[in-house]
Amino acid sequence: MSRLSETIIKEFGRLAGTPDEDLASPALLIPLLESPQLNAAPYLARLDAMGLEMRARLAARGLDHLEANALDLVTELNRYLFEEQKFTGNRERYEDPRNSFLNQVLERRTGIPITLALVYLEVARRSGVRAIGVNFPGHFLLRIPSGRSTHGFREDLIVDPFHAGALLSEPDCRRLLKKHVGEDAAFDPELLAPASKPQILSRMLLNLKRIYVRMRSFPQARDVTELLLAVDPSALTELRDRGLLAYHLNDFSAALRDLSHYLQLTPGEPVDSEEATDHEQIWEHVKTLRRRVASFN
Repeated sequence: MSRLSETIIKEFGRLAGTPDEDLASPALLIPLLESPQLNAAPYLARLDAMGLEMRARLAARGLDHLEANALDLVTELNRYLFEEQKFTGNRERYEDPRNSFLNQVLERRTGIPITLALVYLEVARRSGVRAIGVNFPGHFLLRIPSGRSTHGFREDLIVDPFHAGALLSEPDCRRLLKKHVGEDAAFDPELLAPASKPQILSRMLLNLKRIYVRMRSFPQARDVTELLLAVDPSALTELRDRGLLAYHLNDFSAALRDLSHYLQLTPGEPVDSEEATDHEQIWEHVKTLRRRVASFN
């Protein structure tokens, strides 16, 4: 049984699927995993105030128009967020779950690439600047569409919010890919494609689930799978993981339901050996669970 109410889970799924660009509202439901009484309103108001401040600064510099130079916009956003507001990447405690909670990132002014990017996106949106999330492997980035350039930049700017808004060239992105994926990783410009709202929220949740599993905080990890399935009900990996986490928590009926459903949706022999091993292990779990559940009757 999830500790999150069905209402919260459904609302998260609804907000994740809306066509608007609002990421903050669904992101502020994620901290309810740890703080059930959290009120999101003050944090949304804080982002509104930051966006208004940024909009006023851009207007004062004559940058509040569609043809404003992207480099000038990034420079102003970086100055405000990283120099004045002191947002910074949390290198010392990267695996701290608080880095994945937007309210904590706003309070503590520190986070991981994707949550710092979320702050950047929300402040930019409120100030009239077009900013786009980039689901780059291993390290979330931002893309600022280029306006008329007077500084030699003709393409969109790639921004790294974890490193104080550093601008990345294509060679920088290639090096970043090799760092996170491996020396044999092949760079493809499609890796810098825009990320959708569901993709961004799912990545936040996957980061958090990984951290909770490493901490052996299985109840929280199970709740995260509920939110992931609310974003994408067809995510078979999350269905499987929810069942496995229920097994860890001795919720055998729920585990049997999810793992049996997973096997029903993945019929036939898997193609590669890794998938075959996974399928066999799940089938062994299901047989064990059937015996355990039957013994309770």
